[in-house]
Amino acid sequence: MSDASKGLSLYNTLTRTKGPFVPIDPQNVRMYVCGPTVYDFAHIGNARPAIVFDVLFRLLRHLYGETHVTYVRNITDVDDKINARALRDFGGDIAAGKLSLNDAIRKVTEKTADQYHKDVAALGCLEPTFEPRATEFVAPRADGKADMLSLIAQLIERGHAYVAGGEVLFDTASMPDYGELSKRNLDEQQAGARIAVDAHKKNPGDFVLWKLSSPEEPGWESPWGRGRPGWHIECSAMSAAYLGEVFDIHGGGLDLIFPHHENEIAQSRCAHGTKVMANVWMHNGFLQVEGQKMSKSLGNFFSIHELLETETFGGRAWPGEVLRLAMLMTHYREPIDFSVRKLEEAENTLRKWKRAADLAPVAAKELPAEVVEALSDDLATYTAFQRLTQLAGEAVDAGGDVGNGAAASLKAALAFLGFDTGAAKVDEAAVAKAIAHRLEFIAAKNWAEGDRIRNELLAQGVQLKDGKDPATGERVTTWEIKR
Repeated sequence: MSDASKGLSLYNTLTRTKGPFVPIDPQNVRMYVCGPTVYDFAHIGNARPAIVFDVLFRLLRHLYGETHVTYVRNITDVDDKINARALRDFGGDIAAGKLSLNDAIRKVTEKTADQYHKDVAALGCLEPTFEPRATEFVAPRADGKADMLSLIAQLIERGHAYVAGGEVLFDTASMPDYGELSKRNLDEQQAGARIAVDAHKKNPGDFVLWKLSSPEEPGWESPWGRGRPGWHIECSAMSAAYLGEVFDIHGGGLDLIFPHHENEIAQSRCAHGTKVMANVWMHNGFLQVEGQKMSKSLGNFFSIHELLETETFGGRAWPGEVLRLAMLMTHYREPIDFSVRKLEEAENTLRKWKRAADLAPVAAKELPAEVVEALSDDLATYTAFQRLTQLAGEAVDAGGDVGNGAAASLKAALAFLGFDTGAAKVDEAAVAKAIAHRLEFIAAKNWAEGDRIRNELLAQGVQLKDGKDPATGERVTTWEIKR
């Protein structure tokens, strides 16, 4: 095994095998992950890749050094719905030259992008090294970084793209091994998402690189007319801009393998003349909600924000780190059934871990070797969590011993995995209000609601103690901080 692998093994969707990860340059390990389309608030399915690849980012930083890992996660703000809304809301300013199309789009997507940043921060995710927006990489840039129009021009020049029917299309037949990632033969290919099979295509599987905009539609000037880019070209441009023509790891959800990632590979390889775009392709599994596919029509479509801030799922709001642990309790390549029961299990587990970790005043300087080894085996989080549970048991057995090494190791591991190990933060006014509500429910003999409030406070680290006022005999409730 190469020293550069650092003992890390990853499953590669491209080869359908797991093997040692050997970076192109150990001094600059490079990873690209497809981020959100900021037309609306991110849903819980979007949370899974954010969390999974955050863990990998943390692991790579641990193995190679924080300054030697570059993580790029893009924001897709080139989208027909977004463009149409920008034109609707700011068309007059754009026409008058008071506002550029990019600036108008930024105004439309500012709220959703900001909410996404708040959501993933609440989930314990580190900020990526770079977070480019697609709109900033359509036209040639002053800094000379890769852009979409230049990549499209390269593809035409190299004979991999053609102009037809007012569009620039990628010629899939020009790439003999097109379909290598998804393992589909060219004859089996269907047209890429967001476009119909039209007569002007040479092959049904040819996909759009550039499409013309009508006078009523927003667009950018290009050699092929005023228009806008297709879906896939943005990631080819942004990954090349920050990571180069060939980089180490490309990640995303399983649903992106075809057509998005397949077409990214085709564009990038054919534009640059390289054998690969990324050496390792990683994909997280699908997510269901309570045993069903997430769908607005089924009423089980939830945003991250809703789970964090409202009572629409399970009748309560959920802490971000509980959502994080629930996502990681299932191996990233396996399908996950996101349920209230799973969140409750994650919450109970996290509470036990934190109580044990609290027995140590400070975290250990070194991470538990078994935890690092488990994560280095294709992010085997379940195995890593088994070790955390063992450490929690050892810590409790050792008690409040100043030299409680198990508790210190547990505290270090939890912090490394993105969980808060600081003192519990409590809003005393909110606790007092909740206790008052609970006493009202108890007086009305509504025991279920009283228990619900008790459990919610306990989840926040607040344990209630009921007693009686010795003078009046009335119920008195006190509280203390306890994981």
